Amino acid sequence: MAATVSPVVQTRSTQPSNASGDHDSIASLEQQRQFCSDQDQAQAQQQLPIDQQQQMQMQYEYDQRLLEQQQYDQAQLWQQQQLLQQQLQQSHGQEDLLQQDQSVLSHDHLKPGHKATLLSYTQTLELYRQNAKKTNDPELQFEFAAFMIDTGKPLEDPQTRAELFDEAMKLLRKLATNGHAESQHYLAECFASGFARGKPDFDKAFPLWVQASKHGHPDAAYRTGRCYDEGLGTRKDNARAVQFYRKAASANHPGAMWRLGVVTLYGELGLSPVPRDGVKWLKRSAQAATPEFPFSLYELAQLHERGIENIVFVDPEYSVSLYSQAAELGHAASAFRLGECWEYGKLGCKQDPRLSIHYYTLAAQHEHPEACFAVAAWYLVGSPGILPQSDAEAYIWAKRAADKDLPKALYSMGYFTEVGIGPRKDMDEAIEWYKKASAAGDKRATERLEGVPVDASRKNSNKDEKCTIM
Repeated sequence: MAATVSPVVQTRSTQPSNASGDHDSIASLEQQRQFCSDQDQAQAQQQLPIDQQQQMQMQYEYDQRLLEQQQYDQAQLWQQQQLLQQQLQQSHGQEDLLQQDQSVLSHDHLKPGHKATLLSYTQTLELYRQNAKKTNDPELQFEFAAFMIDTGKPLEDPQTRAELFDEAMKLLRKLATNGHAESQHYLAECFASGFARGKPDFDKAFPLWVQASKHGHPDAAYRTGRCYDEGLGTRKDNARAVQFYRKAASANHPGAMWRLGVVTLYGELGLSPVPRDGVKWLKRSAQAATPEFPFSLYELAQLHERGIENIVFVDPEYSVSLYSQAAELGHAASAFRLGECWEYGKLGCKQDPRLSIHYYTLAAQHEHPEACFAVAAWYLVGSPGILPQSDAEAYIWAKRAADKDLPKALYSMGYFTEVGIGPRKDMDEAIEWYKKASAAGDKRATERLEGVPVDASRKNSNKDEKCTIM
């Protein structure tokens, strides 16, 4: 269809042309023609052919549908991700949302709770399993195997638990055979802890640790050093133990640096003592201390109690600080030492029953025998406004210390049972406790068996008298 002619053009075309007109009239005509041309072009754009307009409309609608489909697909994918994250969080008691850049399959985020049941893990396990089968990524497969073991531990159904463990162990063995260092190390831990065979098997664990250490696994190198150090799964070999400790220490492993520091400090494993180098290793280990390896903090604290000439200066306040750091990481011996400091006013600490009881209890919760006995002593006399006196609690904590064969705790159990501190008064049982204490080297128990009388009234005496009994 032809475009409509502009009225302006029609008007100009009907006017007679004056060939002899002057220059101004020619210029005026040219301007009018240019104006008409521009206006025609604008109108032409507004008045496109019908078929072209339809084609543009169809293209626009297609683009819109494509955009809507992309938005829908993105929304569906987001919803699926959110649903999976919610399922994982509900199954494992996670309170924080998983970050987008974290692997959904990382077993670090999926530790089972203490009230776990198989039903709460079924869907998550299947999701894990399907993803593990679809990929050749050894890291993802390892995480799936570790997750199955973590999931199976709290299950009460022995058959289901055994099935999960068998599947996990088969996958770990396959990965270990293919040279996956983390799987080799994890499998070695399973054997060493007794998980795989019901009892520790270092003959199986040791070669796996050696393989993992060759693949650059620092903790495996440390464990290999411990095996050579203590003769676990292999013969003792001091030189190789030091070699693997150094290898792990070069990767900043806190346990290896601690052990290397001790053997260098005191000249163990065939090394000549070099205190300055030993202290350097201990300091490096202390900077990298973890709840599993807090030992260097304790070692340094002891060194600053007594000092080493020209190497370590005596600094009681710094010792207390190091003991505190170790106690916060769960080191029982450090917590017990702090309990002593606050009870007796050692290392510049003022006597403070509250802090003493706090640190003794902290150490006792980690089954430290001396700490258990110290808690029993506090309960025997009590502390006004802090700890109520309780013969029952004193008996319980003394029994926990005696069960660990602490000689003075064995004697105290004999005394408690003889005079009636605790559930009952029983002379025959008291004699048995005295025999155990005497065999463990407690002289008071030996004297009691020989007939030396015990003053039963001491059970209600003051703190100093209590200490002579305890």
